Amino acid sequence: MQTIPRYTSLVALGDSFTEGMSDLLPDGSYRGWADLLAARMAARTPGFRYANLAVRGKLIAQIVDEQVGPAVAMRPDVITLVGGLNDTLRPKCDMGRVRALLEEAVERLAPACERLVLMRSPGRQGPVLERFRPRMEELFACVDELAARHGAVVVDLYGAPSLADPRMWDVDRLHLTAEGHRRVAEAVWQTLGHEVDDPEWRTPMPTTPPPGWTARRVADARFARQHLLPWIGRRLTGRSSGDGLTPKRPDLLPYEGPTR
Repeated sequence: MQTIPRYTSLVALGDSFTEGMSDLLPDGSYRGWADLLAARMAARTPGFRYANLAVRGKLIAQIVDEQVGPAVAMRPDVITLVGGLNDTLRPKCDMGRVRALLEEAVERLAPACERLVLMRSPGRQGPVLERFRPRMEELFACVDELAARHGAVVVDLYGAPSLADPRMWDVDRLHLTAEGHRRVAEAVWQTLGHEVDDPEWRTPMPTTPPPGWTARRVADARFARQHLLPWIGRRLTGRSSGDGLTPKRPDLLPYEGPTR
């Protein structure tokens, strides 16, 4: 009989993906896959503790400088690290430096926890991200190599057909919907050795008729005006959507939260 692990604490590191954008709650805060995962772990382990150090817009150097040290000091059972993707989306990106920083993070985090979780981030379909795909795949190859070397586990979201579906992504085309975050939480839950709740998380949603030409052009224009142009502006001026923000759960404290 397989023994189901009973982890007592979780610390999540990263950027907007792990912060939970765009899984918006009624009070205006973000939930996301890490909160959902923590809630499920807390439901089976009294006194379960959770910290989320992720902040939107963070580059891998900032994650190493600002989040790795506090996570190591907390000594949790589980640490999740997802970072580097924001770097690959910059006009100029030194992939050698990105790999070196990711390696530094893993080397420091792996001895500080019972289970280190890395990810191959999901990638939606569409022309905007195609020019960055070779960098993304280079990053994911580095993730695989580091996991094998340091005994970490890798959650392969990039290879999941369901998460490539544009319907899993918010109108900004950069962040998952609530359903997307739910599926990521299920993927990590299963990777940690828990019983399967949704065996079909990789399965794409049923096919629906695509929107008409006019609807697509209106959506493209709205996306460019509200999201793409501001995003390009921040890249060109060195600004970040996370400037001045602090983590939503900086301390490793008992957690009770939403399960779905």
